[in-house]
Amino acid sequence: MTRKQYFSSGLKDGMPICFGYFAVSFAFGIQAAGIGLSVFEASVLSALNVTSAGQFAALAIIASGASLIELAFTQLIINLRYFLMSCALSQKLSPSLPLGHRLGIAYGMTDEIFAVSVSQREPLSPFYSYGLIAVAIPGWVLGTALGAAAGNILPTVLTNALGIAIYGMFIAIILPPAKENRVVAGVVVLSMVLSALFTYLPVLCNISSGFRIIVITLITAGGAALLFPIPDEPAEPEKEMPHEG
Repeated sequence: MTRKQYFSSGLKDGMPICFGYFAVSFAFGIQAAGIGLSVFEASVLSALNVTSAGQFAALAIIASGASLIELAFTQLIINLRYFLMSCALSQKLSPSLPLGHRLGIAYGMTDEIFAVSVSQREPLSPFYSYGLIAVAIPGWVLGTALGAAAGNILPTVLTNALGIAIYGMFIAIILPPAKENRVVAGVVVLSMVLSALFTYLPVLCNISSGFRIIVITLITAGGAALLFPIPDEPAEPEKEMPHEG
């Protein structure tokens, strides 16, 4: 396939991702406007981050007036999974692929783009990834811009109602794996309990929102990894080479 064909294929596969991103980022734009961000500021935030969980957590930290160090550390903890995704996807790239292309692919590394990219044949063409990015990321940024604009225009009652969409998204994300895996369900419940404790207990409630996220993430994710590690897949036995007679 030519570069143009790879790019066109990426555009086609990225359209469903674009529509999904638009719906979620619209809710993000409304919340961004709610804490006082302009349409431009919210759009730049989305274009530079491209991470739903990280961006929503950032809004709470920005609204509380926390430090940049706290904001950066929170983003590092929340987005650590992208390091693992990037390492896994790098195995599908040609060893001779220049660093510039690798950085371009890394910019658009999201959960959905990773899932689509990892199913492609090896070696993965960077132009296929650029096709995904070229249609998915604009959908994310455009949804943010329109959501922020709507948040500045629509009545407060309506924007509050639309803002509930993000909670529906998170519920839709966590319920399917929680039903299939008791460990995941336990992590979800534990994180909810810890979040409530950090909100209502006298001492814990004084901790800033950013460090709450960091502590709860480390406790739940670290505890699950320690108590319920995923077993390594057994290596396939090497086949014996036939002896030449």
